[in-house]
Amino acid sequence: MKIHPIGDRVVLKQLDAEEKTKSGIILTSNAKEKPSIFEVLVVGDGKKEDGSSVDMFLKAGQKVIANRYSGLAAKFDEDEVVIMRQNEVMAIYED
Repeated sequence: MKIHPIGDRVVLKQLDAEEKTKSGIILTSNAKEKPSIFEVLVVGDGKKEDGSSVDMFLKAGQKVIANRYSGLAAKFDEDEVVIMRQNEVMAIYED
């Protein structure tokens, strides 16, 4: 997959939902809630159309938390990704 985000955009992949609850109940695919945790795949160069620039602090491979309904969902080959601006990401997630 070759995606190059423009400006201050990032390409994210939503991480899979949990297969079972903390108490051990196995969830069906319909009962799984999409998580708000994403993996950063690609980061833009930070240049805006007006010539200004944005410091891109996100890096490929990081896990982040973002609103699961933000950005633009797209499918390339078999991969589903979300493209959003870096400022829509709410936090960096470290396990």
